[in-house]
Amino acid sequence: MWLKVVIVLLLIGVVASLTSGLVFLFKDLGGRKRTLYALGIRIGLAGLLMVAIVYGIHTGELSLQAPWHGQY
Repeated sequence: MWLKVVIVLLLIGVVASLTSGLVFLFKDLGGRKRTLYALGIRIGLAGLLMVAIVYGIHTGELSLQAPWHGQY
């Protein structure tokens, strides 16, 4: 259960970083590097999100339940 909470928190962090990057892009107009820092944070959070999902699938805590999984 804790893994699902971590995944949701990481997803919220990615969306927040995306939003802040967009705001910085419009506010700074090329003068500062806050947009680049927001991109770096977003990439790091997305990497952690992928690691958490792979860990959950590998340990069996997350499973694939799509209707088409295993048909082909």
